[in-house]
Amino acid sequence: MELLIQYTLIYASVLILVALGGMFSERSGVINLGLEGTMVFGALGGAFVLFLMPVNANPALIVTATLLASVICGMLFSLLLAVAAINFKADQTLVGTAMNMIATAACTVIVKSFNNARTAGMVERDPSAIIKFLENIKWFRFHGWNLIYIVITAVLIAVSVFVLYKTRFGLRLMACGEHPQAADSVGINVYKMRYCGVLISGFLGGLGGIIYITSAASEWNFLYGVAGAGFLALAVMIFGQWKPVLIAVSALFFGVFRAIADTYTGFEFLVNLVPGEVYKMLPYIISLVVLAFTSKKSRAPKAEGIPYDKSTR
Repeated sequence: MELLIQYTLIYASVLILVALGGMFSERSGVINLGLEGTMVFGALGGAFVLFLMPVNANPALIVTATLLASVICGMLFSLLLAVAAINFKADQTLVGTAMNMIATAACTVIVKSFNNARTAGMVERDPSAIIKFLENIKWFRFHGWNLIYIVITAVLIAVSVFVLYKTRFGLRLMACGEHPQAADSVGINVYKMRYCGVLISGFLGGLGGIIYITSAASEWNFLYGVAGAGFLALAVMIFGQWKPVLIAVSALFFGVFRAIADTYTGFEFLVNLVPGEVYKMLPYIISLVVLAFTSKKSRAPKAEGIPYDKSTR
C-alpha cells in the first residue's frame, strides 16, 4: 500500500505539471497537443546533463542543472508551436500532432548519434546502445528527491492559482483566450501573451518529462517516448476544466490507476483478478470513459485554437 501511495503521488505530480502547462497554453488561446513531445525533449535535455555531469559533483548541483536543462529544452521545443500557431497561423492541432511525432524520432536519432560517436572504432555495436546510457538516470533516485518533486508540484499548483487569478498577467492571459479582440482593444498584446502561455507550457512540460523518467518510469526507452503520459495529461486538463485545483484533483484520480499498473503484483487479489496487461491499459481506458461522459460539459476557453488576426478586430 505504501508503494501504491508513493507511485500515485509521483504520477500525479507528473500529470499535474504537464496538465498545468497545457492549461496556460490553452488559457492564452493556443491548443497544445504537443505536450507528449515536449515531455520527451525536456527529458532528453535533462538526461544528457545527468549523464555528462561528474559523478562526484554536488548532488544539489546535479539536480539543479538537470532540471534547468529540462525546462530550457521544453521551452525551446514549445517555440515550434508558438511560431507556427501564432506567427504563421497554422492549424494548431496538426502542429501539435507533428511535434509529438518529431520529438520521439529526433530524440532517438540524437541519442543514437551520440552513442555511435562514443563507440567509434568498435567493430560490433549493440543496437541497445541507442538508449543504454540513459540507464544512469537510476542514480537520480537517491533518498528524498521523490518527496522534493511532490513539494515542487504543490508549490507550482499554488503559484498557478495565484498567477492565473490574482495577477494582472494571469487575467490578461485568460482574456486573450476568451476574447482576444476585446483584449487587444484595451492595449493587451495578444501575440505576446500567447507566446508566454506556450512557453510556460514548455517549461512545465519539460519539468514533467524529467520527473517522469527519473522517478515514475522503471526504465526509459526513447522508442516509446513517455508512454502516453502527455496525452493522459491532456485528459487531466480537460477533466479539470482548465482550473489548477481541479486539475490537481483529477491528476490524483488518474494517478491511482497509473500507479496500479506498476504495483498490482503486490496485491494478490489483483494478480488473480485479470491479466496484467489490463492494468497497463487501465489509465487510458479510464481516461476515454471519463472524457466520453464529461467532455460535453467542458467549458474550454472560447478562442482556443483560433489564430488571432489583428485586422479582424
